[in-house]
Amino acid sequence: MENNTFLEELANLVANENALSVSREVNELKTRFEDFILEEERKFQVKQLEAKERGENVSLEIAPNPIKDEFYTIYNQYKEKRNKSIADKNAAQEECLRQKRALITKLKAVVENEENIGAAFGEYKSIHEEWKKVGDIPRDKRDKVQAEYSRLLEDFFYNMKIYRELKEHDLHRNQQVKEEIVTNVKALLEVSSIKEVEKNIKIYQNEWEGTGPVDRDKWETLKKEYLDNVRLIYERINKHYDEKRAIQQENLEKKELLLTKIKALVELVDSNKTTKDWEKSTAEVLEVQKAWKEVGFAPKKENEEIWKSFRAECDIFFDSKKAFYEVLRSEFDKLAEQKQKLIDQASELKDSTDWKNTTEKIIQLQKRWKSIGNAGQKNEQRLWKDFRAVCDHFFNAKSEFYAEKDKENEGNLELKKALITEMESYKIPTDKEEALAVLNSFSNKFNAIGHVPLASKDEVFKAYKTVLDKLYGELNIEGEEKEKILFEARINTLKASPIAAKLLDKEKVELKKKIEELKGTITQYENNLGFFANSKGANALKEDVEKKIEHSKTKIQEIKRKLKLIPNE
Repeated sequence: MENNTFLEELANLVANENALSVSREVNELKTRFEDFILEEERKFQVKQLEAKERGENVSLEIAPNPIKDEFYTIYNQYKEKRNKSIADKNAAQEECLRQKRALITKLKAVVENEENIGAAFGEYKSIHEEWKKVGDIPRDKRDKVQAEYSRLLEDFFYNMKIYRELKEHDLHRNQQVKEEIVTNVKALLEVSSIKEVEKNIKIYQNEWEGTGPVDRDKWETLKKEYLDNVRLIYERINKHYDEKRAIQQENLEKKELLLTKIKALVELVDSNKTTKDWEKSTAEVLEVQKAWKEVGFAPKKENEEIWKSFRAECDIFFDSKKAFYEVLRSEFDKLAEQKQKLIDQASELKDSTDWKNTTEKIIQLQKRWKSIGNAGQKNEQRLWKDFRAVCDHFFNAKSEFYAEKDKENEGNLELKKALITEMESYKIPTDKEEALAVLNSFSNKFNAIGHVPLASKDEVFKAYKTVLDKLYGELNIEGEEKEKILFEARINTLKASPIAAKLLDKEKVELKKKIEELKGTITQYENNLGFFANSKGANALKEDVEKKIEHSKTKIQEIKRKLKLIPNE
């Protein structure tokens, strides 16, 4: 429902001349409006928390709501109008009370003193007609006055024997009406809407009080049944509101516990020295915030106060985190400057033809590059791409230079072809160890043979790799052992390549890239865990994500073991 709809509905109700007749609707509208405002504020708080989690610099103060002020302005006008109506009603009820007491006195005189039955009945009719015309009296006097009047009526009708049949008919009709009222009251026990129950029980009580006497023999039983069911109705109404208050109090206690948790996490921010520390504490804070969002309303006054305290603690935490990463980014920029200097030095060497000395210098630059460490996600990949391009420029030129000498290596080509022919005719034995030894000897022999002519290097290497892969594929091995042996074979094969250093380096980069991708995947999974509610379906999804996290961690360890198998060329 839109804010303006509340204002229009309230204005229509206030326009009613009888302010008291719409009191229930106005109060219900006010309750719905307050619930709506609370929900809007809660949504705003959740949205601002999520923005804060994304690092956006936003204020979490709830902006004044002009619609809210306008609503209460109209409501206060209604209250003044209603209060005046109540005052007028009270004055009118006191006057009606005076009139009814005068009629009771008059009826009492008729019952006690009038001997003429006709005259007595005439007086009774006059008094009763006046009684029905008199309006409502104060509620706290109503039962007593009505009881006294009803008692006098009963005495009167018992005295008026001449009109016994009429009296018995009225008593029977009154009994039917009151039995219907009891039935209606009982039916309210099955009505789900408490608002509807509250509205109708008051109507039925007024109808009961406005219905005349019943037969004395039936009266006590009927009255007890009526009062017992009315009591059950009000017990149900009171229980509903007690439960509502209890739930709100329970929510307040939950929020107080979450506030205590967030305060404890904020107190530990000074102990966060690394990004891992901050990632861990941030995950814990987000978990507490997630739990906060799931808690319903607390009592209105306390709800607003505890939200301000909780929001302030979150602000302290994320401000501290922001300050930490600002310092960290500054440190990364310093490392980036050092690596840029290495790129500049390598650029000065890339066109050198002093192959030996320059190779050693570039290798030293590469070692210094590794020793500097990571320059941060923002800088590292860009810098590495530039540095690697410069190094590749030199080593490619070096490879081309030495390729000119390939003509001297025709004998090596024949030796490698002969070895490949031998490998093609080799039959894998059933003894796995024997087979691995022979395959390893093939790799060692191939690697020991010198360079081949440039035009043949790719062809002979491809033929060698093809037959070696085929032989390893025929080995009777499975699982992790197979993966390890095949990877070692792949490394040995790459070592036999004319550009072994480049290929091995590329292999390392690819493996490290896979590790970073897996780490990113783990981080995403761990963030996703924070969005699962504690339900049966969500728990199954949560367990699936946790298994995926463990699987990714296992893959990282496997890749790290592979990295250790790659030699530093």
